[in-house]
Amino acid sequence: MAVVPPVPFSRRAFLLLGSAAAAVMVHAPVASAQDREGAPFSFDALIERARAAAAAPDRTPEALGGPFAKLDYDTYRQIQFNEETAVWADRSSGPVVHAYHPGWLFDATVRLNEVEDGLARPLDFTAANFDYYGEAAELMTPDIALPGVAGFKVNAALNDPDRLDEVLSFLGASYFRALGQGNRYGLSARGLAVNTATGGEEEFPRFSEFWLERGQPEADAVTIHALLESQSVTGAYRFVVTPGQTTTIDVTLRLFFRRDIDQLGVAPLTSMFLFGPNDEGPFEDYRTRVHDSEALLLRSGETSLVRPLNNPPRLGNSYLWAQSPRAFGLIQRHRRFEDYLDAGAHYEARPSLMVEPSEDWGRGSVRLIEIPSDLEANDNIVAFWVPERAFKAGDAWGTSYRLHWGMSPPTADTSLARISRTLAGFGGFAGVEPLRDQRKFVIDFEGGALGEPDAAHEVTARTVVTGGRIVGEVLERLDADRGNAWRLVLDVKADPEAIVELKAELASDDRVLTETWIYQWMTE
Repeated sequence: MAVVPPVPFSRRAFLLLGSAAAAVMVHAPVASAQDREGAPFSFDALIERARAAAAAPDRTPEALGGPFAKLDYDTYRQIQFNEETAVWADRSSGPVVHAYHPGWLFDATVRLNEVEDGLARPLDFTAANFDYYGEAAELMTPDIALPGVAGFKVNAALNDPDRLDEVLSFLGASYFRALGQGNRYGLSARGLAVNTATGGEEEFPRFSEFWLERGQPEADAVTIHALLESQSVTGAYRFVVTPGQTTTIDVTLRLFFRRDIDQLGVAPLTSMFLFGPNDEGPFEDYRTRVHDSEALLLRSGETSLVRPLNNPPRLGNSYLWAQSPRAFGLIQRHRRFEDYLDAGAHYEARPSLMVEPSEDWGRGSVRLIEIPSDLEANDNIVAFWVPERAFKAGDAWGTSYRLHWGMSPPTADTSLARISRTLAGFGGFAGVEPLRDQRKFVIDFEGGALGEPDAAHEVTARTVVTGGRIVGEVLERLDADRGNAWRLVLDVKADPEAIVELKAELASDDRVLTETWIYQWMTE
């Protein structure tokens, strides 16, 4: 068999893009006549299955052995799928599904089922559904028995009605990611975060089985049900996926706790921030920014908090308290190629992802974790909602929310003036020796009602700092013609190894005009 040229992806691109270079084909089930006839399926039945599973010990899957364990980065890329045999490829229109090959980093398998007319039938996989090339063809002989698949992806008419583009991918533990129009894969979501960075061992709940159901004919919507399992919790999940300019995923979940947990992370998001103008770090790079997301956004009441991300010198933690949050997420605002200058990764096309509760979440906080990193291949940003209540063995709990993936999700919009950029460097004045024991922060605000105040209603800055002190502050208008672009400059001083929390917004009289800028500076 001829060798296929390697797919021209970087190692990070392959990990995050869910490349089509490694997928398996899904065929009609062959297990038994009963399986072929199908078994009744509903979300309510899945909830009861998750409830029953919580009363039994966790069944941690065994790692794959044999030739699957021998697949590495290069040989895994030498496995390709035949798109003609994808799930639903026989339909005249609508989405199709491909499944990912087991092996390499993906050493556990999941089960896939198709649901039609209320009946679930297993989807079967064999080595005959693959094209193997190069060394992969030597490792994976035609008679090899597949233990299952590693995950799956959904392709739909996202950017062109005559072309099926990848929209959604589930691969590894409870990780998944999606795209809106014009996006490239960047950040990921998870089903659940358990005991993340709490001082003990973190759990990574996994989706062990999926049930896939197409929407109405001529529609691209897909409903995905999943069973979640871990040492401490089981769960039933339903994802209703609607591709579009902003792709939405409506998530409904019901959890059952096997044992007490220290911290529950709801709607967890995972991303990467290596450097940017607010945190250049030690990188001597021709690019001006390298990040999948640039800020955390939290909308609560009439307030919009914007927290630019960092690549800190040591583990960073931030808790943003909220009562009944309207939305939170990780956003990418800079959308020009010139902002990044990366012709391969195209960070300007990475989606923003906003989480919108479908019900009142009450009291809690958004926790942001920033992990020091020296490589853009490392996802070092985690954010999730932490409910105020505790979760004990025997508890049952559920919630629902909508995920918005796209260039500019509507839930990230606000009538307030936006924070357009954050810049940082040594303190002091240009043209003289910089003050290396100080940090200068430059925050630009644009749009909204900033052009409305006049001499009788001047624009003022409201600033707060803890852990340090402001030694210089300047507020100036940048756009004299429109009057809706302003710059706030803060010089801040703090002791070595301090954690400094900063907050700033612009107002006129008692009226807040802008998003609220918050920031964490770790001195060294």
